[in-house]
Amino acid sequence: MQKTSVLDMFKFVCAVVTRAFFILVSLTGIWKVTWVKGDPYYWLLTFLLLPLVVEMIITLKRRKGKDYKWFSPPIFLFLICIIPSIWILELHHQQNKDSDPQCKKLNSLENVRKLITIQHNNNNTRENGTHQDYLRIFNNVFTSVCSDDWILGLHQVVLILVILGKWLLPLGGGVTRDELSQLLLIFVGTAADILEFTTETLSDIQETHLRLVYIILGVWTWSMLQFPLHLAVVNSKSDSQPMEEVQTMSLLTRYSTDLWSIMEAFFIQDGPFLVVRLTVMIYYKVFHQMLVFFAIKNFLVVILNLYRLSVICHDSRPSRSRAVDVDGDVL
Repeated sequence: MQKTSVLDMFKFVCAVVTRAFFILVSLTGIWKVTWVKGDPYYWLLTFLLLPLVVEMIITLKRRKGKDYKWFSPPIFLFLICIIPSIWILELHHQQNKDSDPQCKKLNSLENVRKLITIQHNNNNTRENGTHQDYLRIFNNVFTSVCSDDWILGLHQVVLILVILGKWLLPLGGGVTRDELSQLLLIFVGTAADILEFTTETLSDIQETHLRLVYIILGVWTWSMLQFPLHLAVVNSKSDSQPMEEVQTMSLLTRYSTDLWSIMEAFFIQDGPFLVVRLTVMIYYKVFHQMLVFFAIKNFLVVILNLYRLSVICHDSRPSRSRAVDVDGDVL
C-alpha cells in the first residue's frame, strides 16, 4: 500500500514538473519576442498558457496526472503556446537580417566562455554583487546572442522537451511501456528530421522570398502536430485476441499502426518536406549538396512507404480468402 502511494506521488510530481517546464520555456519564448519587438503588448501571448494551466488542474484532479491513450493534451497545448513565439522570431529575423546589431556567435566553446566572462567582468566593478547584478548578467548574456543562434536554441529545446516530457508524463490507460519506448524512438528520429528541415531550408531563403518563409513555417507547424498523437505505436487490437478473430478483422483495424505511420510520412512529414525542397530547388533556384541529399531521402521514404502499403494490401487478400475457406469451405 505504501509502495503504491509512493508511486502515485512520483507520477504526480512528474506530471507537475513536466508542465512546469512547458510553461517556463513558453515564457522564455514570449520574453524574447517582447524584447526583440520592443513592444510590451506581446506579453498578451501569456494568455495562451491558460489552457495548459487549466488542463493541468483538471488532469491532476480527475486522472492523477495520467495521460490519454491516443492523444497528449499537455504536449498539444505546449505547442500552441510556443509556436506563435517561434513564428514571430523567425519572421522578424528573416526581415531584419542586415539590420541586426552586433551579436555574439555561439559556434565554439571558447566564444561561449568569452561571452559569459565579459559580462561577468563588466558587472564586477563593485566587490559585492547583488541579485540585480546577476539578473543583469543573465539578461546581457541572452540579449547578446545572435538571433539565429537564439532561435535555433529555442527549436532544439522545444523538441528535446517534447521527447522528455512524453517520457516523464504518466502513461495513459492502455499504453504499455513497450509502446512508449517505440514512440520515444520515433520522436527522436522525427525531431531530428524536423530540426534539419527548418534550419537548413530557412537558411537558404533570401529576404525577398518571404512568402516561402511562411510556407516553410506552415509545414513545420503541421509536422510538429504529430507529437501529441500516439497512433503510430498504440495498437487498436489486443494481443490476447484469438488468431481467427485477428484474421477476420478489417484491413484498417489489423494494420492501424502501419497505416498511420504511412499516412504520417505521406501527408505530415516526408511528403510536405519533399514538396518544399523541390520548390526551393526548382522555383527559387537554390541548389547545394545537402538540399539534394535530403530531398532524395524524403523521396526514398515516400517510395518505401508506398511499397509498404502495397505489401499490406497484398498480404491482406490471402488471409481473407483463407478465412472464407475455413468458415464456408469456399475455395
